[in-house]
Amino acid sequence: MTLRVENLTGAAVRAAIPELARLRVAVFRDWPYLYDGTIDYETAYLRRFAASEEAVIVTAYDGDAIVGVATGAPLRDHAKAFAQAFIQRGHDVGNLFYCGESVLLPAYRRRGLGHAFFDGREAHARALGRFTHITFCGVVRPEDHPLKPQDYRPLDGFWMKRGYGKAEGLTTEFAWKDIDQAEETEKLMQFWIKAL
Repeated sequence: MTLRVENLTGAAVRAAIPELARLRVAVFRDWPYLYDGTIDYETAYLRRFAASEEAVIVTAYDGDAIVGVATGAPLRDHAKAFAQAFIQRGHDVGNLFYCGESVLLPAYRRRGLGHAFFDGREAHARALGRFTHITFCGVVRPEDHPLKPQDYRPLDGFWMKRGYGKAEGLTTEFAWKDIDQAEETEKLMQFWIKAL
């Protein structure tokens, strides 16, 4: 296995959309997202993301195969509901860089790629030169959810080691269809934040 990580920007972001859509649908089916997604929906969502001139996709390769990706863009270029959570708390969203999804095939986990994904996005945000903070959000699921795996280890400790903290009171809701549901439902999303 020859693993490498590259930052994609500009036209390379748009070229990676089909592979990113495929990975999102595959990886987000697992806990805690339980996402019952489609390639068509993901492709449309990712085209909106790729419209940001300052977007980045940190891409992990095994040889020529893409095995994981992590996205990032200025928060103002992301979903309005996400920016609104900060605006309501008096934050200037122009100072915030948003880390979107990190998706990695299970066979490639625990090899340092999670750190590489954050390193790449943080370096990209710093290079843009105007962001004071970097943020992301994660879904909040009930502890007694029937589909929660017995051996699940939350990523809170990993995020805290990287210097992120829960942004108390900063949450939003986002809707999607779970694999065990007939309809979309709103999910609570908790923001985490770090000074750059």
